[in-house]
Amino acid sequence: MLSLNHFAVQKLAALEAKNQCRRLVDTERTAAMALSVAGGPSLISFTDNDYLGLSTHPDVVEAARDAAARYGAGAGASRLVTGNHPLYAALEAKIAAIKGTEDACVFGSGYLANVGIIPTLVGKDDLILADELVHTCIHAGMQLSRARVLTFRHNDVAHATELMARERGNHGRALIVVDGVYSMDGDIAPLKDLGELALAHDAWLMNDDAHALGTIGGGRGSAHATGAEGLVPLQMGTLSKGVGAYGGYLAASKPVIDLMKTRARSFIYTTGLPPAAVGAALKALELIESDAEMVARPVKLARTFASAMGLPTPETPIVPLVIGTETDALAASARLADEGFKVIAFRPPTVPEGTSRLRFSFSASHRDEDVARLIEVATKLGLNR
Repeated sequence: MLSLNHFAVQKLAALEAKNQCRRLVDTERTAAMALSVAGGPSLISFTDNDYLGLSTHPDVVEAARDAAARYGAGAGASRLVTGNHPLYAALEAKIAAIKGTEDACVFGSGYLANVGIIPTLVGKDDLILADELVHTCIHAGMQLSRARVLTFRHNDVAHATELMARERGNHGRALIVVDGVYSMDGDIAPLKDLGELALAHDAWLMNDDAHALGTIGGGRGSAHATGAEGLVPLQMGTLSKGVGAYGGYLAASKPVIDLMKTRARSFIYTTGLPPAAVGAALKALELIESDAEMVARPVKLARTFASAMGLPTPETPIVPLVIGTETDALAASARLADEGFKVIAFRPPTVPEGTSRLRFSFSASHRDEDVARLIEVATKLGLNR
């Protein structure tokens, strides 16, 4: 025990010296992106992934309540045992319809989806080409697969093409993996070009649409936003961001989904989602399908902010403001909090060294006056470019 504690203390001290320690704080979220941290004053959050404000939407909350009342607080077992309550079928059919695929499979989370999907499809004799900025959970899935992994420069199709031409013939199956929307920069993957590259080399393209579902492509995600319909056979994502609930998913052909349900370990050996989470996600997706104005609003607000701040026009609700050092980014975040805004400073290892940043994310539930005041405060603090 002494050596274990010593290791932990020393490790924490090293992280603290680099301003890279992380601590949980009690956060109470309410409507219109308002929250209070550790019992402090109310702040307006421009750091959430709740892009449509659906986590606090009254219809979504009511759907969660109804599902819990009907089916219970928990699933009771894995989905292959007794945890596959009836709401799952409706949710998976809705996801498949939105994504334009034959079928879908809901996992316990986006992380569990990626660590299950990738090792199910490729193994030690296979090849994975991944964008250098893919999410950490994709790295976890790739490592578990034991496939050979090569990274290409961010959104660089020419580099991916070069690697594919050089390496494809040396491996059995091949997978290209990208984020549909990159959470720290807010840019979109070139899915059409990558899809055509995959087709030319008998490879499979997979995108992680965690930050794209509900926000771009009319709410359908990155494949539809980039004209890549039919070129992305593996559309993965989460139900915890734009959808405002919880869970992960894969949308794909029926044979692929059937394979996941019988072979993906993170599906087989995980208790099913609480019925409330599934009911909430189902209602949220119905709202995404029916309310085009709500879906378009986050990007509209992001562009208003970016234009006022002298930043590039965003394609998504995410607007990064690179500060530089961890210390300066943390200080900028603290100054914004003093003015009534919650904007998290993202630091290494989440972002590369020297690029610590504020990441502003916009929600359909933000009020126009809150965005206007954020612009005023950020300008006063000298954050405009």
